[in-house]
Amino acid sequence: MSRSVLVTGGNRGIGLAIARAFADAGDKVAITYRSGEPPAGFLAVKCDITDPEQVEQAYKEIEDRHGPVEVLVANAGVTKDQLLMRMSEDDFTSVIDTNLTGTFRVVKRANRGMLRAKKGRVVLISSVVGLLGSAGQANYAASKAALVGFARSLARELGSRNITFNVVAPGFVDTDMTKVLSDEQRQNIVAQVPLGRYAQPEEIAATVRFLASDDASYITGAVIPVDGGLGMGH
Repeated sequence: MSRSVLVTGGNRGIGLAIARAFADAGDKVAITYRSGEPPAGFLAVKCDITDPEQVEQAYKEIEDRHGPVEVLVANAGVTKDQLLMRMSEDDFTSVIDTNLTGTFRVVKRANRGMLRAKKGRVVLISSVVGLLGSAGQANYAASKAALVGFARSLARELGSRNITFNVVAPGFVDTDMTKVLSDEQRQNIVAQVPLGRYAQPEEIAATVRFLASDDASYITGAVIPVDGGLGMGH
């Protein structure tokens, strides 16, 4: 049965792979994007998740076209890497506002329809960095670690309503964001990964789609690492 699926930040990289995975399965997929030209084949809604009014308008458009959101993948995020002593207040708060508070906004709004339907699937995209830590990424790591507590609290709060909340923690993924690294930087990263390679975006997408499937109906509050073993033990 075709479901109404929303992927925030679904215009490129991991988000686009996730959107394509759901579309290939026959779901009605909406994506949000902040800038640039969105990819074809989806209901693309321009939305800055740091603006509550834009979030509300995006949901109204999606609900008018696809019906209430049944599967939400909160993927939109930003980085502003900097060593602590050079990190500005804005470097810290803007990353938290997008990655954590922005996720709060889109999850809260999606749950309006999920509570009425007494069912729903929410998947938050965190990062291995949120569990492992990374020098120069205190803001990003804090925001991604916080998603775990957020999801697990909601799993307890809304489990009785048949709404599941799970977290996927990708490792290093072969996207435009990592392609800008030098060959030396890429080699240093791969050397830390037991499987000895970067992930493909489609590998993250497959895990997300599983968590939204009937096969995962008894999984909630889980953190699923898709990191080639980089963060094991964390």
